Amino acid sequence: MRRRSSFIVLAALMALIGTACAEEAAPPSPGGNGETAAPTVPTVQEGILQVGSCLDYPPFESVEGGDEVGFDVDLAEEIASRLGLEVEWVRADFDTIFTAVAGQQFDMVAAASTITEERQQTVDFSDPYYNSRQALVVAEGSDITSEEDVGEGHVIGVQRGTTGKAYAEENLDARIKTFTNAPDAFRDLEAGNIDAVVNDEPSSAEIIADFPGQILIAAAIDTNERYGFAFSKDNPELTEAVNGALAEVIADGTYETIFSAYFPGVEVPPEFQGTA
Repeated sequence: MRRRSSFIVLAALMALIGTACAEEAAPPSPGGNGETAAPTVPTVQEGILQVGSCLDYPPFESVEGGDEVGFDVDLAEEIASRLGLEVEWVRADFDTIFTAVAGQQFDMVAAASTITEERQQTVDFSDPYYNSRQALVVAEGSDITSEEDVGEGHVIGVQRGTTGKAYAEENLDARIKTFTNAPDAFRDLEAGNIDAVVNDEPSSAEIIADFPGQILIAAAIDTNERYGFAFSKDNPELTEAVNGALAEVIADGTYETIFSAYFPGVEVPPEFQGTA
């Protein structure tokens, strides 16, 4: 994984050395006028891919021991490496993350984000990189075993700004309680304050492992969702570059390797299987 170094003193020293040697060592541009060629991938900060994420949504993105880890993290960093960029992770709330990247507060969103027509009014998305379902999660012993069991008097927890929230509001005849972070909804469920949670299935499976014998997935809900990386509409060059690198990662089998590390025993969907 490639991340920004924090060795400021060393970086400053190297910068001085680089400046002293620049006139002699700088390669000429393709035009042959002696100028250094401009970066081929435009980003907010040259050479750095600033990626916005909640970093609290395992197994896609979270922080362990001070390091960013997860499926989205590994995939984003592999793509950045192929583009010659270092990754700088920026923590952001999910309910404002798309307006933030649209305003170029960072370059890209990698946050298990479903591609929707509504979001496409604000941002551009990459090609899909993951197929997802929603899950209906309940406490052990609950009388809720499917969507049909949810009705008036029930309280359903959802994360703000998610497609799970939109689905619950449109399809479940219950009161909806929102949370900034998905794990907080599960803790409220375990405490008996709500009756169920609607959340992405793979993330739900990861989170309920922290509540053994207390909460479980009652039903999977197939909503035909696809995840994509999000970008400012003002930077189509970056979207195109990421799509190219993503296609390479899929074709050479690297995607399958990353997928299998986080979803062992789950078959990689055909569209994400390597061709090399």
